[in-house]
Amino acid sequence: MENRIDLPIAVIDSGVGGISVLRELIKMMPEERFLYFGDSKNAPYGTKSRAEVLEITRNNLTALQKRGIKALVVACNTATSAAVRILREENPKLPIVGIEPAVKPASELCESPRVLVMATPLTLKEEKFKNLVDRFAHKGEFIPLPCPGLADLIEKGDVEGEEIEAYLKNLFAPYFDQHIDGIVLGCTHYPHIREIIDRVWCGKVAILDGGEGTAREARRRIVAADLLRHGEGEVEIVNTSSDEKMIEISKKLLYR
Repeated sequence: MENRIDLPIAVIDSGVGGISVLRELIKMMPEERFLYFGDSKNAPYGTKSRAEVLEITRNNLTALQKRGIKALVVACNTATSAAVRILREENPKLPIVGIEPAVKPASELCESPRVLVMATPLTLKEEKFKNLVDRFAHKGEFIPLPCPGLADLIEKGDVEGEEIEAYLKNLFAPYFDQHIDGIVLGCTHYPHIREIIDRVWCGKVAILDGGEGTAREARRRIVAADLLRHGEGEVEIVNTSSDEKMIEISKKLLYR
């Protein structure tokens, strides 16, 4: 039987978005084995109900546990909101880490910052998101900005395309003539288009995401469980879609 320490850390998302978190995890724990599980078959999560996302995430975890994993990183804001608390209750011995929008660091950008929080419609409706914003509302103004369909565009892998640039210009148009200090990328897909967001804003706003914080918390939990690995790191990418292109896109985004 394989030593538990040598089992992979599973990283799951509804598609290629969580690759942005995987990059941070590899930086933080280069000697670990990672199994990236992209659930493109059930994408997008952001338009599904909370119950549907919970059931999908629970089923994916069950499949991964049969395969053998030592920890789970839910690299999806929507699935974190809908499932992480319940999955921890159901699997108390498995280190499980979710992700949340980088509202806290955004609240520290300056005194009383005005911040746009980009996210899927479902994430913005979740009580978890509302509670997060409420915790820091006294420090600044956090403006929810739903981005329907944006994750779908990024799933295509063309993260520098004219279609995405046009989408973003239209999305941000009401705010270009306002004072904005920062933008929180509240979906793990969005860091893949950080450069184009920065270009659309002409480099005038800070752009933040929760990937690094998630990687830091994952390492903390793995160390606490005495499961930190020493050896040569590995990455395996699988996808529930039968389209091999999804694997190619995932690798392209990971190694670009």
